Amino acid sequence: MAAHPKFSAVLFDCDGVLVDSESITNGVLHLMLRELGWQLTPEESIARFVGKMLRDEADVIEEHTGFRIDEEWMNEFRRRRNAELESSLQAIPGVVDAVRRTAELYPGRIACASGADRPKIELQLKKIGLFDVFADRIFSGMEQPSSKPAPDVYLAAADFLGADPAEAAVIEDSPTGVIAGAAARSHVLGFCPDSPVHQSAETLLAAGAAETFTAMDRLPDLLVE
Repeated sequence: MAAHPKFSAVLFDCDGVLVDSESITNGVLHLMLRELGWQLTPEESIARFVGKMLRDEADVIEEHTGFRIDEEWMNEFRRRRNAELESSLQAIPGVVDAVRRTAELYPGRIACASGADRPKIELQLKKIGLFDVFADRIFSGMEQPSSKPAPDVYLAAADFLGADPAEAAVIEDSPTGVIAGAAARSHVLGFCPDSPVHQSAETLLAAGAAETFTAMDRLPDLLVE
């Protein structure tokens, strides 16, 4: 029996969903915060910052360091982060095949909708060989009126695809992203593998995920009737 798409479109987050980038990005952030005098452990840094917009954390960084992060500091962070990503980034296990299978099920109706800046998103998709799949359907929350947890980036992606966001699936791995997808009224599938930089199923369900899964090879089956 042929499989039939269950949703109007499928909207993918990027960091933690498509690419295993959170530990790399957080490692750079952890080092730069230590350089400012904040002696966080790597685990504390992950707990505080993964899944959040760094600019939104300016107050807490200033509270602990006395330094207000500015554009020069952010540019240096992005430079060092991108160098590490270019060197070490890996795809989430199984995701390349899962995304390509999803693209076959939903031709022209998948998008990448990330809270990150566009150069980072494009660098990462090119690095893991998925840039061609998303092509002109890449959306950055930093180019929207508000980024996650606001739903703007998901609403923009759905609108571009001509899809009703309430009938779309959103693939997310952080509470912030889940809240954004739920605010768009989409069906949020929370990705929660056993990993120090991923959240538990309970955390994602509490944030508003409709269901959770732990392995990317399961995803295509969750998207069809």
